[in-house]
Amino acid sequence: MPPMTHDPAHRRLSVAPMMDWTDTHCRAFHRVLAPDALLYTEMVHANAVVLGDRSRLLAMDPAEHPVALQLGGSEPARLAEAARIGARHGFDEIDLNCGCPSDRVQAGRFGACLMREPALVADCVAAMVEALAAEGRAVPVTVKCRLGVDDDHDYDRFLAFVDGVAAAGSRRIVVHARNAWLQGLSPKENREVPPLRYDWAYRLKRERPALTVLLNGGIADEEAAMAHLAHVDGVMLGRAAYHDPYLLHRLDCRLSGRAPRPRAELLAAFAPYVRAQLARGVALKHVARHVLGLFQGQPGGRAFRQVLSEGAHRPGAGWELVEAAIAATRPGPRAAAA
Repeated sequence: MPPMTHDPAHRRLSVAPMMDWTDTHCRAFHRVLAPDALLYTEMVHANAVVLGDRSRLLAMDPAEHPVALQLGGSEPARLAEAARIGARHGFDEIDLNCGCPSDRVQAGRFGACLMREPALVADCVAAMVEALAAEGRAVPVTVKCRLGVDDDHDYDRFLAFVDGVAAAGSRRIVVHARNAWLQGLSPKENREVPPLRYDWAYRLKRERPALTVLLNGGIADEEAAMAHLAHVDGVMLGRAAYHDPYLLHRLDCRLSGRAPRPRAELLAAFAPYVRAQLARGVALKHVARHVLGLFQGQPGGRAFRQVLSEGAHRPGAGWELVEAAIAATRPGPRAAAA
């Protein structure tokens, strides 16, 4: 196997875009946990970026960088305009989603079904690359894809898809190492039922060493992530990072050489952001929901979740509730707090 070339640390670890989860508050929390990780927005359709409420759809705190804006769509001109807007808003990368299998996405002719139209995907990528270059913006265009759709198990077809994307100007590919089944499976089942084939991503990196290849899908622990990094340039965590945020922190520390910080210390580092949001009128529940898993698997973890879950929705709930939830993880007051 040829020697691996790796991107900087923040390219080696990414947090996947997750609908209704990876909003700006989530990303601000993940940035505290993982200073070097590349974070992603939720997928936003290009039409919404061009025509919708950008202050809401493209909300981003400066502390979140580096952040990739993930776009959905299949119209090259509209995607090009959305990419320009995203770059103007300060996003560090623009990513095209070619992996989401939901019925709604299929009906709109974007997401995983685009893998059946590789020429169109290449046109979309080329349009975005050209639009950004015309404005003098050094913002890369990337693609997140599956291995194929339904019963398509032809590696050469997958390789041809990637080659088309690369020729159009995208040199960074995120491979969710499963097929997308467009009929008969829900989005949740599409993350679990189609078999994982990590060897395709490994082979892609061997055969196309100039490409930056990131691996996504089924990476649930630190050791698995490190093992994959012997074969690809980076790993992308999804729900594992959301439900067990400390996993994200441990992996980021392992890649950077920093010592892990205690969970309560990480929350203290997040406090200024939370207080600033509360001062702007944001309800605590919108921020606190993203930290519920921080004490996952730890003594007092259930009490921590219970205190936050029961109190964060109440009018006037503030940072003192988070402090109470932290206190509930300690042996002395735990039973009383719960």
